[in-house]
Amino acid sequence: MSETGTQPRHVRESLADPKRAPNVQYYGPVGSTTVEESPTHRTDDDLIAGLRELAAADETTTEFGSASYVSEFRSRSADLTENADDDDFGEADYAVIDRATEAVENRAMLCVDRLVGTHPEATFCCRLYVPIEYARIAHGWAMLFDPTDGRDPDFVTVQVPDASETAIRILPEDGFTAVVGSDYTGEAKKSFLRLFMHRAKRLGGLGLHAGSKRVRVARAADDARTETEDGTDPDLETVGQLFMGLSATGKSTLTAHGCWLEAPEEAVMIQDDVCALLPDGSVAGSEGGGLYVKTYGLDADEQPGIHAAVTDESAAFENVVVDEDGTVDFDDDRYTKNGRAVIRRSKLPSASEDIDLEDVDQLFFITRNPLMPPVARLDDEQAAVAFMLGESIETSAGDPDRAGERIRVVGTNPFIIGPEGEEGNRLRELVASLDLECYVVNTGTVGYPNASSKDVGVTESVTILTELARGTVGWSRDEQLGLEVPANVPGMDIEAFRVAEYVDDYDGELEALRAERREYLESFEQLDQEIVDAVY
Repeated sequence: MSETGTQPRHVRESLADPKRAPNVQYYGPVGSTTVEESPTHRTDDDLIAGLRELAAADETTTEFGSASYVSEFRSRSADLTENADDDDFGEADYAVIDRATEAVENRAMLCVDRLVGTHPEATFCCRLYVPIEYARIAHGWAMLFDPTDGRDPDFVTVQVPDASETAIRILPEDGFTAVVGSDYTGEAKKSFLRLFMHRAKRLGGLGLHAGSKRVRVARAADDARTETEDGTDPDLETVGQLFMGLSATGKSTLTAHGCWLEAPEEAVMIQDDVCALLPDGSVAGSEGGGLYVKTYGLDADEQPGIHAAVTDESAAFENVVVDEDGTVDFDDDRYTKNGRAVIRRSKLPSASEDIDLEDVDQLFFITRNPLMPPVARLDDEQAAVAFMLGESIETSAGDPDRAGERIRVVGTNPFIIGPEGEEGNRLRELVASLDLECYVVNTGTVGYPNASSKDVGVTESVTILTELARGTVGWSRDEQLGLEVPANVPGMDIEAFRVAEYVDDYDGELEALRAERREYLESFEQLDQEIVDAVY
């Protein structure tokens, strides 16, 4: 909220037309034949190649033929980010914005327009300005999104990495973000996705830090359908899934995993980071061009699809260790454990051609709380509790200094604009009206990490998700936990994951955790009391 007497500013519309500004190189619609637009970019591949050429001075070419860059900043500066709706926004904050706009006016700049989203109700034009000497940021960022169709920008970000101070300042109503003093590509990416989610809330939906997936499987015998309207196999059912989780908790891995299904069954990734749940049950995707995936510890056997896309020549690396001869080491963290690769959707075998999900059926909240079982089933209010708790572990992508600590982030979404309690209320409304199945999933360890704890690996998590899609999981109520937990999961020994077997004084630990959770929920003034009372 702006300080009294400080008038809202409309920065986005005040910037000069980049197609005519003499100090700006503009990368806009592809296929253009006019000098005013983008004469050299007949295809999107040409546009991406042009950006890579501009960034050549910063590139180390990998053994795969892809570009690799190293930035000074290697994670988002969350503690230096403020927006005019939620924070005391005064002249000092507007001065940050002024410094960004002055760069657009006075420096040699690169301007790139792309589209976030393809949904009829949730497609926005995003315009990124960066100094030409930081073209590597534009190169990686542009790969994530689709080409623009020439429309005016809805959102504008100006990133000035070499500013003396670091600050991110957002004008949500104006659709403008200033990023100064950081050269991390993730700041550019999230600046637009943050505003995409903000607009989704205006539409009566909810922006989610979530991956989306479409699974077609044979259902349990008593659920098998005898006919379909579209003529597809009547013994298969399409299940739409959403996965909510903080960075590095398995969200991208579970979203992209093919579930070891064989035709005619299939599992395809729709989105892996940010999407919007709309009131009609559809889920609008945001990134149509690529994915921004973590590379540290990447293993071809465990994640073959992602590994194949990362090692394709079309990828772009950021803060991944690459020797002078191009040799790549995904296990070396000398730069950071938050090394990234932008990969093209077209190179990921499990990625769908579209980025929107027609209908969602199942919603998963990913945690790494050692007191939680591998999966538990939630009612509507409990789903809102899980959303508000946003329990997980801090990662190197968020705050490297706190990596490994247990944290809570509402909606596992550090990019919310507006009252967080209202987000929980909206989530419950959507879950109830759309009759969604909701689950909390633990992808960490059952029991505190030590020699006697039990790892919940990718194999176990994927088995659970696949059988939930099939409708074959049996349930029983866990009175200690206060939730429904699996009585049986085909293909998995679920009895080996009973939390009480791995935690001393399990009842006492749960009681303390429940009290801590309730106190946390009560701190949100706008959150409905029914949700607070549903704490587990």
